[in-house]
Amino acid sequence: MTGPEMNAPIRKFATALSIAAATAGAAGCVGAFNPEADPTSPVAARVQALVDANREYPRWTDFPRSPEPPPEPARIAAAVTTLKISGAALAGEISRIDWTLTEDPADFAADVQARVDAVQVAPVTQETLAEIDEFARRSRERGRAPPPVDRR
Repeated sequence: MTGPEMNAPIRKFATALSIAAATAGAAGCVGAFNPEADPTSPVAARVQALVDANREYPRWTDFPRSPEPPPEPARIAAAVTTLKISGAALAGEISRIDWTLTEDPADFAADVQARVDAVQVAPVTQETLAEIDEFARRSRERGRAPPPVDRR
């Protein structure tokens, strides 16, 4: 057997193994939905009493009511319509954008560089790489542990 037929038993075995693992995992979770307290535990009776007392908690009546009445369906429909209209307008604006570069790349790069150069740069940004490296070296020196104290 060669070719794709050779892989068929492997696929069947992998499928069977996956199903067995999923079944075992699901069987392991079944006990988590109906846990029982250890009867030998000194707090088992108290734990079971608390579980039984709060089995129905939370109930919808325990949640506070909203101070405002729910919106009318017409108001919701109007909001949805407004959202659809604004989405259509946005789609129209997006369709008018030219997403491809049709001009010369060198001219485009020069235009971008001119716009970047026109923005004032903060003085800290103009620090040279040597100044940054020197600052890092001084910071490492300050962070070095002092020599050990001679305890003789």
